[in-house]
Amino acid sequence: MKLEGSCHCKRVRFSLESHEPVPFMRCYCSICRKTAGAGGYAINIGGDFDSMQVEGKKYVSVYQAVVTDKETGESKQSPGQRSFCSQCGSALWMWDPRWPQLVHPHASTIDTPLPTPPQHIHIMLGSKAEWVAPQIDANDKQFKEYPDESLAAWHMRMRKAGRVGKY
Repeated sequence: MKLEGSCHCKRVRFSLESHEPVPFMRCYCSICRKTAGAGGYAINIGGDFDSMQVEGKKYVSVYQAVVTDKETGESKQSPGQRSFCSQCGSALWMWDPRWPQLVHPHASTIDTPLPTPPQHIHIMLGSKAEWVAPQIDANDKQFKEYPDESLAAWHMRMRKAGRVGKY
């Protein structure tokens, strides 16, 4: 499915192909929450990085969060690159060189109508702010940290069950 998106001021516009356009995963980690999560979480979707076209590149800035290594307790810069509009501050997408074929645009930046998810996956609940009251439905999955299946595996499972279509 071809997705088109933009920042609030429209100085940055982008398009990409997505085999996983359903905005189903809500991340409550402090990075997502503080950089893009007005509701206390952010929703990223999956896209094909090689198909991405960006207009207004001169307005795109990148933030790389500082994270704590769980094994050593050492602070280091995350390889994940969170792009945002330098003019209006809209969080646009996240790209990580560890998975160079993928890009994760924020669902909130997508202008193309997106499919409604049949289920939400709530991740990083152990990091959520105390004021956040997650809206968790009976068939939703919850994880204190990372989920037990990938973005692609979730879509495959939902397609097999006939709960999402082919895009």
